[in-house]
Amino acid sequence: MGRVHVIGAGLAGSEAAWQCTRRGIPVDLFEMRPVRTTPAHQTADFAELVCSNSLKSDSENTAPWLLKEEMRQAGSLLLEIARATSVPAGHALAVDRAEFSRKVTEAIAREPLITVRREEVAQIEDGQITVIATGPLTSDALSTEIQRLSSSPTPHGDSASDPSRARVPAPHNLYFYDSISPIVESDSIDMARVYMAARYDKGSADYINCPMSKEEYDAFYDALLAAQSVEETDWEKLNYFEGCLPIEEIARRGRDTLRFGPMKPVGLKDPRTGKMPYAVVQLRQENLRADSYNLVGFQNHLKFGEQGRVLRLIPGLENARFLRYGQIHRNTYINAPTLLTATLQMKQHPRILFAGQICGVEGYVESIATGLMAGVHAAALAAGGEPVPPPRATAFGSLIHYITQADPKNFQPANITFDLLPALATRIRDRKERHRLQCDLALREFGTWLSQLRDIPIPPPAEVPA
Repeated sequence: MGRVHVIGAGLAGSEAAWQCTRRGIPVDLFEMRPVRTTPAHQTADFAELVCSNSLKSDSENTAPWLLKEEMRQAGSLLLEIARATSVPAGHALAVDRAEFSRKVTEAIAREPLITVRREEVAQIEDGQITVIATGPLTSDALSTEIQRLSSSPTPHGDSASDPSRARVPAPHNLYFYDSISPIVESDSIDMARVYMAARYDKGSADYINCPMSKEEYDAFYDALLAAQSVEETDWEKLNYFEGCLPIEEIARRGRDTLRFGPMKPVGLKDPRTGKMPYAVVQLRQENLRADSYNLVGFQNHLKFGEQGRVLRLIPGLENARFLRYGQIHRNTYINAPTLLTATLQMKQHPRILFAGQICGVEGYVESIATGLMAGVHAAALAAGGEPVPPPRATAFGSLIHYITQADPKNFQPANITFDLLPALATRIRDRKERHRLQCDLALREFGTWLSQLRDIPIPPPAEVPA
């Protein structure tokens, strides 16, 4: 059997390496941190979550639930660790990010078939089975190597070394700026001004809700628009991913856009008044100790001093102590429809696979899922076999179908949604029933696919570290 190289020990890379070892394939796992840091990471741990700490809905028969259920059935290490480090988050799966990364790092470090190499990779070895899972902060050197391999302009990553280039996109470049939300110390929140609730009372009341009257909202909105950004010019030319817009960008689209976006009050009735507020800011628990909360959907690119001033206008946060302010960071991804097959292999270099955000998926769960698939496919190649793509009807298959079959001229990263899954043969008007039937079909097809993969004996996985 051959040896697999996995570049990047983030969510996708860690899962890919683990899946290879479950099939008896040895792995060299390369991680450049701490030898070389990134603008967003704060530790040298594997699978560090730099944005939210949420792995999306755990409600049965939702699209994120379906993707996680397929991951569970396929033996995802990172999903198992996520559940072991979960924090209260209503109907969502959220994790203590520090514990999550620590446990992933420990699990990978003690796996005898994985050799961890703390070094930057700038060149891919010819003929070597390699999974590239370097995520949204791929180094300039590796971006140049990917450019060479793809025989096209470099994946959008040049903007980090030359910010002016982010203003004028080249014809084949892909890029956008991603962002992270502020985190506040829980004991600095004025609990007399807020209330605990989950939207529509789904799940337990784990979110802190900061209600706003119209007057409070208007004052906040005006201050937000007047606040000074880190970069003050040419904002209209920055190509943001629509699913992760900074709040000031949303606000610029109209006075009520925040009230229909991250500050939407619908389903969050204030138990003290029995009424729905004019607007609401939600805070989600960050860790098991519940000593910090992140402002849901409040990623921004304001100067830190401006953030402190504006965010303290939110009821309950007047005296807030911020552990981290919002930031913007580069997000690199390839033009997957032109470069990848349904097994995440490069069309021109089939022994090279991509996984995670760099292959064109958006979100933690999606990144782990593509890492899992890339690991399975790389292991098949290393064992002398042929990778088998997941069925189209599954969440796995639908996600891969999107990134490999989308219009390459307008390709943007995607989260898992029911829109990506194929329609049922019979039209079902009831939305919940339609989604249930789609999930049932997907899981049946997924079970069949898993049985095909079991031709290679899989040793029992190691225990998740305590």
